[in-house]
Amino acid sequence: MTSPDELKAYCGLDCEKCDAYIATKNDDQALREKTAALWTRLNQVEIRPEQINCEGCRANGVKTIFCDKLCKVRQCAQKRGVDLCKSCGDWASCEAVQAILSHQMK
Repeated sequence: MTSPDELKAYCGLDCEKCDAYIATKNDDQALREKTAALWTRLNQVEIRPEQINCEGCRANGVKTIFCDKLCKVRQCAQKRGVDLCKSCGDWASCEAVQAILSHQMK
């Protein structure tokens, strides 16, 4: 069972509102396809629907290819040993975090 704390991504996004998490939880293939297309466009790297499976950024379990291998925010937070980017002194000026959060607003 995933704890509520584990469903908050390092950058501060709510995993429970993430389409990859929702698609995994509901086994929703149409949402996987839509999310893969969007993330491919946003990240300029091919992401296939079968790669859209995630149980939460900080939770044990499956991650999307983006979250597991490509997310610079997650990599940095793990390297620095912080649970949330906000607890890092470089939070406000971090380009990687701001890029992720700017996509959330679109």
